[in-house]
Amino acid sequence: MTYLLQALGARAGEFISLRRDIHRHPELAFEEHRTAALVAAKLEGWGYDVQRGIGGTGVVGTLVRGHGRGRLGIRADMDALPIAEASGASWASVRAGVMHACGHDGHTAMLLAAARHLAEQGGFDGTLNLIFQPAEEGGGGALRMMADGLFDRFPCDAVFAMHNMPGIEQGSFVLREGPAMASSDYASITLTGVGGHGAMPHRATDPIVAAASIVMALQTVVSRNIDPLQAAVVTVGALHSGQANNVIPAIATLELSVRALDREVRATLERRIRTLVAGQAASFDVQAQIDWRQGYAVLVNTPAETEFARQVATELVGSDRVTPQGPPLTGSEDFAFMLEQVPGSYVLIGNGTGRGPGEGGCMVHNPGYDFNDDNVATGSAFWVLLAERFLARQEPAAH
Repeated sequence: MTYLLQALGARAGEFISLRRDIHRHPELAFEEHRTAALVAAKLEGWGYDVQRGIGGTGVVGTLVRGHGRGRLGIRADMDALPIAEASGASWASVRAGVMHACGHDGHTAMLLAAARHLAEQGGFDGTLNLIFQPAEEGGGGALRMMADGLFDRFPCDAVFAMHNMPGIEQGSFVLREGPAMASSDYASITLTGVGGHGAMPHRATDPIVAAASIVMALQTVVSRNIDPLQAAVVTVGALHSGQANNVIPAIATLELSVRALDREVRATLERRIRTLVAGQAASFDVQAQIDWRQGYAVLVNTPAETEFARQVATELVGSDRVTPQGPPLTGSEDFAFMLEQVPGSYVLIGNGTGRGPGEGGCMVHNPGYDFNDDNVATGSAFWVLLAERFLARQEPAAH
């Protein structure tokens, strides 16, 4: 597929400039008005039927060719993060405290580059739905789009998405069948005791001591309640209590991040944490209140669609640049919700391994991160080939 890489590479400059423009003007979850308008205008100019405002600021561009019954969905995310940029790039964010620290600017540019090629030269037969999603970064934009009728209004036989991954050779692909990314749940634990003077602890009920014991006890949830062959994470990211060294406070709060790669493990984690906190609190004679907030689901790539994406990647860049069954990640992604409704696969593309500017090795969610512009050509070529292969293989839908 050298010719396809060359064709997309020859036009990559336009979309690299577009990517840098989006990077320069980042927008947080459900605030992607400028980005969504840019995306919609581009798609409309290339002949797509465009629907705006889906799930808030989401955009879907649809292109129908021929009489094929196949229906393909490809999703890119658009939102940025509340992080102050320190990349040093000339196209760095002009918005204080907001930056594209996860590469969603690049994901959008890759799909737009593919969209133009498919509109002008694409050889496919069927319906192509390009989904530009808001609020992936914790906002649950996928759920909002689905609640707004995404797959009812734009039915898809399969849906695919792609994310860049620093630390992997630029332009290489990593696929994984089955659970690929973890669920993410969050818990706030409030412990209420009786405050008092630090010199007379017997006349108080100390929530700090209870909190310390709970932190240590939580370490046993994974080590003693979860199968060692399963993956799970329980992290206490914050413990807040008190202000003075001679005052026992009345309240202590803990903030937890809880992740799993299996639905049953996820349920076990919640059950054991609730039981453990209640028991520990009672043993220290304090009251415990748990605010449990379910986040993203386990992302599960379906076998047939993952194998198809694997074949496309191999055809495009060769087997030596494709990892057919990579390891799972304990990060989370709300594309998981789309995969609960429609079969599909989430693909990783290497962002690079070097640590210097533009070399792509800086990890996402880091102030120094930047998307590797060399992936605009490679990623868009992958989408073009996937669309052409998928929409040439579908059998007519049964009625």
